[in-house]
Amino acid sequence: MKTRKILLAEDDKNLGLLLRNYLNAKNFETKLCEDGKEALEIFLKENFDLCILDIMMPEIDGITLAVEMRKVNPDIPVIFLTAKNLKEDIIEGFKSGADDYITKPFSMDELLYRIEAILRRASGKKEHKKEDIYKIGEYTFDAVKQLLSFRDKVIKLTTKESELLELLCIHKNEVLERNYALKAIWTDDNYFNARSMDVYITKLRKYLKQDPSVKILNVHGKGYKLLA
Repeated sequence: MKTRKILLAEDDKNLGLLLRNYLNAKNFETKLCEDGKEALEIFLKENFDLCILDIMMPEIDGITLAVEMRKVNPDIPVIFLTAKNLKEDIIEGFKSGADDYITKPFSMDELLYRIEAILRRASGKKEHKKEDIYKIGEYTFDAVKQLLSFRDKVIKLTTKESELLELLCIHKNEVLERNYALKAIWTDDNYFNARSMDVYITKLRKYLKQDPSVKILNVHGKGYKLLA
């Protein structure tokens, strides 16, 4: 099995060494950088399977670094390490192309779980492209105007309904991981947001019930799958 390579950018020397040694012990080849400038220089010279970036770093901060990395490789998976948990910071992180974030302090096991989940997604996924208009069975979904149409009936979706349906459409006939959807839309995968997402899934099922070929399935322990 190929050894997967991780670029770790963390300016806290002790935490950086601890993480590098842990990841190396878990069979990752881990390159540690102590600031964003060094991390970008190494990223431009070598190939990596995943990047773990601290947000608050000297020279180049993690969000700016992720933007620069995405210009070179739009598909590189990125996890942010952050002491910040403000909603605006998290949203800014996702806008810059992050696949996930983890708030300090965190457990090593949790970080490992998130790394493995993202790498599984990255290795198994088809190319996912956002579109303005999606066909869902006999339905037409306009993601820009947030309109779901079935023959002569049109439903105006709320922003959350539209964002969730768009994620399901992007991953149509695949599993949309629950935590990924929660982080992307609600920015936090806590219990209350998870219950809220369940309510939105129920609403979407109701809107899509006119076409029996369209289904949103629960995939136990993983997430949801839109069949259409």
